[in-house]
Amino acid sequence: MGATDHTTARRDVMVIFGITGDLARVKTFHSLYRLEERGLLDCPIVGVAFEDWTKDQLAQRARESITAQEGDLDEAVFARLMDRMSYAHGDFGKPETYDGVKQAMGGAEHPLFYLEVPPNLFATVVKGVAGAGLATNARFVIEKPFGHDLASAKALAAELHSVVDESQLLRVDHYLGKVGLEEIPFLRFANTLLAPVWNRDYIDHVEISMTEAFGVDDRGHFYDPVGALRDVVVNHLMQVVVAVAMEAPDYGDRSSLGRRRTELLREIVPVDPARYVRGQYRGYRDVDGVAADSTTETFAALELRIDNPRWEGVPFFIRTGKKLRATETEVRVVFREAPSLGFGLRGEAPPTNELVVRLGPTFGVRVALAAQRVDAATPELAELDVGFAATPGESPTPYEVLFEAALAGGGMRFASQDTIDAEWAVIQRLLDAPPPVQPYEPGTWGPSAADALIDGRGGWPEPWLDG
Repeated sequence: MGATDHTTARRDVMVIFGITGDLARVKTFHSLYRLEERGLLDCPIVGVAFEDWTKDQLAQRARESITAQEGDLDEAVFARLMDRMSYAHGDFGKPETYDGVKQAMGGAEHPLFYLEVPPNLFATVVKGVAGAGLATNARFVIEKPFGHDLASAKALAAELHSVVDESQLLRVDHYLGKVGLEEIPFLRFANTLLAPVWNRDYIDHVEISMTEAFGVDDRGHFYDPVGALRDVVVNHLMQVVVAVAMEAPDYGDRSSLGRRRTELLREIVPVDPARYVRGQYRGYRDVDGVAADSTTETFAALELRIDNPRWEGVPFFIRTGKKLRATETEVRVVFREAPSLGFGLRGEAPPTNELVVRLGPTFGVRVALAAQRVDAATPELAELDVGFAATPGESPTPYEVLFEAALAGGGMRFASQDTIDAEWAVIQRLLDAPPPVQPYEPGTWGPSAADALIDGRGGWPEPWLDG
């Protein structure tokens, strides 16, 4: 089915299933408040959940959630948000619940249904919406995880596609709303300084790290069946790889971004388990909800290879983990060594150039160039930094970006089923034959085997940290 009214029209109502849940408490209410504050909400919002709440109870939950994130709130903004919100309750498995939703929607014709529910309820809700005659011009937003491997991802898609068209489904990975991710392709393609050298002729390798100083804490029940590979690599960091490596979209066709993502993912060679390191921080098994004999990885490092003319022979090294030395997300592009200069350069060869894009906690770009000072015996790196730090609250949060994109119809912020399938295909061999998990001490950079993975290319450098 091609693009139709349900993919082009701006939404005239937003229906949130699971409005009383943890995601709404931590993210949704605050993001809606911020959109209201910026004047970007223009439709009613209907919350749906099992709890038999009053509108006052919903407002109290919203107030507590927003102040926990924002501090003091603007009462006028909060009042406007509450004026556009209503609540319907019921069992998601019963048709009468969707009759109540239909009534609360008040005749809206282009709804956005946002499913903040466990994946096992995705199909139940979509079928309930369709059974009430509400799916014709609708969009459905669903949250990851989209299955736990390639087979389960395909099975979930088949169940959803039996009710609605793929063009109606918007799959949320909040990383696609993160400030900095979309800026990477712009940085690559909009600068003549970078575009000609963004290939195997000039780039030696790419390092992508998402490190966290904190642990699992009270999320043991969720995290232990999932692990770092499924939780971070297959979704978040694969999107970063795509931003770094994809080809340019077609001129004037923003929708081609999705196709370019999928094309790139299909060109990534399935990862060899021998180039995959799994780690688990000491003390993880003591976390509530974690099995006493758990072999779940809290650290993952691996090497990707991309089979296309631009990236042939250029390894991409991926690293993520919990209870590491610092919390930081960055992309580090390491260029090839410069050739002999041939005019009597003193001392050692110039250090290699690097481009670092910092994605968190703040966004910034660093360029490291070789420089020779007249009073120095050897060349040194001169680091040119551009930071885009902002006080909390100034930059849009990922969920603000994603909500606005979903309401407006911006599919470029969401993953297609083809993209999801391609991501799982890249790492399926690692799920089928995982190497043993290796312990590491909290506060380190993970197991030593991860250093051996990148041995011969300078090792993992210290990340670009504040201070």
